[in-house]
Amino acid sequence: MEHRRPHGGTVSPERVLILGAAGRDFHVFNTYFRDRPEYHVVGFTATQIPGIAGRRYPAALAGAQHPDGLPIFPEEELENLIHEHRIDQVVFAYSDIPHVSVMHLASRALAAGADFRLLGPEHTFIEARCPVISICAVRTGCGKGEVAERLVAHLRGRGKRPVVIRHPMPYGNLEEQVMQRFATAADCDRYACTIEEREEYEHHLVHGAVVYAGIDYERIVRAAELEADVIIWDGGNNDLPFIRPGLEIVVLDPHRAGHELAYHPGEANFRRAHVLVVNKVDSAPVEGISRVLENAAHINPRAVVVQARSEIRVDQPELIRGRRVLVVEDGPTLTHGEMSYGSGVIAAQSCGAAELVDPRAYAVGSLRECFARYPWIGKALPAEGYSPAQVADLQETIARTPCEAVVIATPVNLERLISIRQPCARVSYSLVELTRPDLAELVDNFLERRA
Repeated sequence: MEHRRPHGGTVSPERVLILGAAGRDFHVFNTYFRDRPEYHVVGFTATQIPGIAGRRYPAALAGAQHPDGLPIFPEEELENLIHEHRIDQVVFAYSDIPHVSVMHLASRALAAGADFRLLGPEHTFIEARCPVISICAVRTGCGKGEVAERLVAHLRGRGKRPVVIRHPMPYGNLEEQVMQRFATAADCDRYACTIEEREEYEHHLVHGAVVYAGIDYERIVRAAELEADVIIWDGGNNDLPFIRPGLEIVVLDPHRAGHELAYHPGEANFRRAHVLVVNKVDSAPVEGISRVLENAAHINPRAVVVQARSEIRVDQPELIRGRRVLVVEDGPTLTHGEMSYGSGVIAAQSCGAAELVDPRAYAVGSLRECFARYPWIGKALPAEGYSPAQVADLQETIARTPCEAVVIATPVNLERLISIRQPCARVSYSLVELTRPDLAELVDNFLERRA
């Protein structure tokens, strides 16, 4: 293939295609590519999240070079896009993907004639004026939310004002999601949040924390600083933080031992961390715990390791004991996180359920497609709800499943969003550290150094 960029003479702007999933891709564009004349961004691609391709990145955010905004294409069209738009650089910018899959995308880009690029966090960090603690992970579903709740409670107990900034989840109207502030569950209703967004916001709101999210994180950080003594970055999937942290906490899951070295960019988080939280040691296999601890000692010996358990609580265990139950789990933990079960299955078994009813035979619409796409999911129903149609499919699937009770393990108050005829038991979980120093001591030491 003839190279499109001649050596010497006048050099035209590099033509760029950003691969994403409505998160880091937008952030990479905003912080690195926007309004730089040496680059011409042709558009984004989308994957992982249903229904996010086919939209446009708003003109109001796209900068002077893109007065009509930017298109968002399906990732499946990668080779055609490279040829049709004469792409020079393909930039990878999303998370929780196996290393080998990243290199398959690289090979596709190289074979089609483009360069393949990964931008490191130093190129995309936003600087905050107050202390920042990041909570990231090596995989989806490790327990970042529990760690964030623990830190928020500790800081509030010390008289500090923590504000949570959440990794982006702009799955709706992008022009309305530039900067969002959540203080109550009613704000989730006002912004028409998906189930996935509510899973990440509502548990913080219940505990009195303010949450910011959106698309333009420069604006978000500047707004959050006005009401924060400390910013808590609550990461998504296994992505890197968007804001430069002074203390980097990374959560590992010994149920998936070895994944800390096999997924992008989770391994980068693993290697960068100041603190490694090995969560779920009460339910994980001993060999998994040992392997994770050995990898931590070998790969990041400078990090402080905190071992913790995920304390699972059930509000009405009597609804589970001796009954046939349907377990509804946090969606991304099962899908992107590749878990066959979550805390709901553990809770149902510990409470003496007579049977876990397999929902696959009763799934409708998008949930039937979800089980086909993620065949490792066991006898649990992911709380998929990226659109009103998916929420309706979730309600119908639950209604069709012949069970005596529903075990709800998503952080969302699902009964506010859909009608469930069966009695429901709700599962919650919190972090309990088992080793010293614990997170409170580490955070206090960090803040004292910053004083």
